[in-house]
Amino acid sequence: MHAPTVSAREFDYGPADFDRVRRLIHARAGIALAESKEAMVYSRLSRRLRSCGIGRFRDYLDALEGDAAQPEWEQFVNALTTNLTAFFREPHHFPVLMRHLRGLRRQRALRVWSCAASTGEEPYSIAMAAAQEWASPSPPLEILATDLDTRVLATAEAGVYDQERVERLPPEQLQRHFLRGTGANAGRVRVRPELRALLAFRPLNLLAPDWPALAPFDAIFCRNVMIYFDKPTQYQVLRKLARLLEPDGLLFVGHSESLLFASDLFRLRAQTVYERVKAGP
Repeated sequence: MHAPTVSAREFDYGPADFDRVRRLIHARAGIALAESKEAMVYSRLSRRLRSCGIGRFRDYLDALEGDAAQPEWEQFVNALTTNLTAFFREPHHFPVLMRHLRGLRRQRALRVWSCAASTGEEPYSIAMAAAQEWASPSPPLEILATDLDTRVLATAEAGVYDQERVERLPPEQLQRHFLRGTGANAGRVRVRPELRALLAFRPLNLLAPDWPALAPFDAIFCRNVMIYFDKPTQYQVLRKLARLLEPDGLLFVGHSESLLFASDLFRLRAQTVYERVKAGP
């Protein structure tokens, strides 16, 4: 007698449930889930069913669809959002950004937006690069850090990380920008207050029909986000980003992202760095 190759699942979950999840997350967050993500969806949402005391995916999804203001929507989106980040990820971007900011003549603080800030490594890396460039813990810079996932954004705002998350940073950077935990906090570090002061945190869904009022930015980081969107959704987001860039501003995207399909909005300036084609899309 052969042993079963797949163990029985705790919750009722079939192709129709997976299709509903794909449709709902696309409508809510613009994320286009591949067919290969069926098992991942089950694993992540099973935790939500367990937490809510619901026994079937169908009932869980019915509850979501029945109330657009259902608080569980936030947990649903958070569960299906992938957050992969690191300090100074794609390091070639930071010298380009610093040269760009140094060349600007503004009668105000420079403004940078990290629009998929995740747990904060990207915006804090921008802040550290600027502190080094200006040889000051308080460079003339304001960084807006936003994310769809409120859970990871809370981690970013706290600015506390396990030691292994920062172990690849040079010792000098660690000493300058982080405080080491002691006692119950041993093995953890906290971003120093002066660096933290450069950042403002705000939840934001790039697929929301209306974004909050935002001042134009000198640079926008939108890295490794659009790979989860289909092309029409990508173009919709890019049009909005173009409107929020200064005419001489730069857009930084991920290593596997290309904006050739939006050549009416952006043209390549450097490796995965784009500038606006014209003053308005």
